[in-house]
Amino acid sequence: MTTLNTPEHGAATGTGDRSRPRAALGALCLTQVTSWGIVYYAFPVLNPQITHATGWPAGATTAAFSAALLVSAITWIRVGRIIDHRGPRAVMTAGSVLGVLSILTIAAAPNLAVFVAGWLLAGLSMAATFYQPAFAALTRWWAPDHVRALTIVTLAGGLASTVFAPLTAALAEHLSWRATYAVLALVLAVVTVPAHAFALNAPWPKAPPVPAHITGGADTVARSRPFWMLAAALTLSAFAVSAVVVALVPLLLERGYSTTEAAWALGLGGAGQTLGRTLYATLARRTGTTTRTTALIALGALTTAALALISGPYSLLVALSVAAGMVRGNLTLLQATAITDRWGTTHYGRLSGLLAAPTTAASALAPFAGAALAAPLGGYPQMFGLLALIAGLAALVTFGTKPRR
Repeated sequence: MTTLNTPEHGAATGTGDRSRPRAALGALCLTQVTSWGIVYYAFPVLNPQITHATGWPAGATTAAFSAALLVSAITWIRVGRIIDHRGPRAVMTAGSVLGVLSILTIAAAPNLAVFVAGWLLAGLSMAATFYQPAFAALTRWWAPDHVRALTIVTLAGGLASTVFAPLTAALAEHLSWRATYAVLALVLAVVTVPAHAFALNAPWPKAPPVPAHITGGADTVARSRPFWMLAAALTLSAFAVSAVVVALVPLLLERGYSTTEAAWALGLGGAGQTLGRTLYATLARRTGTTTRTTALIALGALTTAALALISGPYSLLVALSVAAGMVRGNLTLLQATAITDRWGTTHYGRLSGLLAAPTTAASALAPFAGAALAAPLGGYPQMFGLLALIAGLAALVTFGTKPRR
């Protein structure tokens, strides 16, 4: 019978003397929706108004946002180490405060330099409040049942754009972009700061022992060939996935579909992402770690190739978008469990930080790279073909990600 208690078949077991904080799971669901919705998803809604009102180039404001993601990727390495040793409460509370300060700085920015500084500060907040620290907390507190907890939190996080994109747009209809961000900063302060301060108050369990099949500590694992092969596979996959999401609308517009049709295809793909996450626990129970990793990344390559080759009918393209979304939803949880599946929970924060840094950087750079590649390649279908090849290469790399016994 397949179990989740071995490194090859899923979640490694955690400490037996843990004391789970009763309110933590619900609080993290709430704070993930709010943090992602305000610090991340409000920007694409407000950016056209920002550039129109200030005269700042759209490329410069978007670059500031991408810089925040890069800062987040680098900072999470250190944040992960802190959580491993001290727990998530102080880090996530401080990150929430930084998030409020960053949004207020952005709202009040008198010039582009201060605007960029606000986004760099937001990058620090992202590292301390987004999925990675929440994953680290749940992995230690909920192991060996952490896959269920991670699934619940990512399902909630998936609602961030659904809730806050329309809310931000509604506020922007009646307020300036600066006032809109000020209101959102108040919401962020009221929801996330007390939730992190009071709900994450359980004792932090001692790290469980290193699994018997692992030799050496975190440094040894981080220098191992399987770890770097895993990092390479997930980074290539993240690049392809992020570029596909941003380029789907231009692809459909190039093929003659309307903006509304393209937007619906993208939106239904997001619904597929939520659906996909509900299936991950079952998939984890029935497949081995390497098999699951290879299959999901390969499915990402196949759906991208299908979007490159198939130009219609529209209903089929929508179905492909939903299928691609389901794969993306599973890939989020795949990365969240990649460390525990192979090396246990002992050094989860540090190792997941090292793993998340290149994947987050790739996700930040992919939209620019994808748009830049489309014209030289002859159009978005050809660009999707290249992205499918990149994802296919990532799937091949996964065969080297199984730790040696």
